[in-house]
Amino acid sequence: MRRWIAAVLVAAALGVAAAGCTKKSADLPAVEGNAAPDFTLKDLSGKPVQLSTLKGKLVLVNFWATWCPPCREEIPSMVKLNQVMQGKNFQMLAISIDEGGKGAVEEFFKRGGVTLPALLDTDGQVARRYGTTGVPETFVVDPKGVIRKKVVGGLDWSNPEVIQALQEIMGGK
Repeated sequence: MRRWIAAVLVAAALGVAAAGCTKKSADLPAVEGNAAPDFTLKDLSGKPVQLSTLKGKLVLVNFWATWCPPCREEIPSMVKLNQVMQGKNFQMLAISIDEGGKGAVEEFFKRGGVTLPALLDTDGQVARRYGTTGVPETFVVDPKGVIRKKVVGGLDWSNPEVIQALQEIMGGK
């Protein structure tokens, strides 16, 4: 945990170098230091959400599924993080890869009393574009649209050290 926080803080202090002059961000892989690939997905109400419209905010892009035990363990901490960051320059995007789509996610949220800004990637197109190897996988995207950290597996997002590291990336707010 401390190594991750140190890496995040060093990256925040050093900034991110340009990945290249001739490649478009769409051509770059979803790895730390590169621009986050843009996407548009629908939320549970059917409203499209486009990542690039969130520039200026710290965005947590989390790929998950209702059938995934580590995802289910991680979700309460994500709910807490979302509550702590409410009103700040922060946006969480919980991207469900469930083939059952909206119905599966809504039922899961209803049973667990969960409220998160969920998006639907039922065909896995965005997950493939990000090169995910499983769930949960999370990308921390800074206000400039650059991936600052990729987290494979679950994490306690409500841990005060994690929240502090995220706030550092946001600009100390």
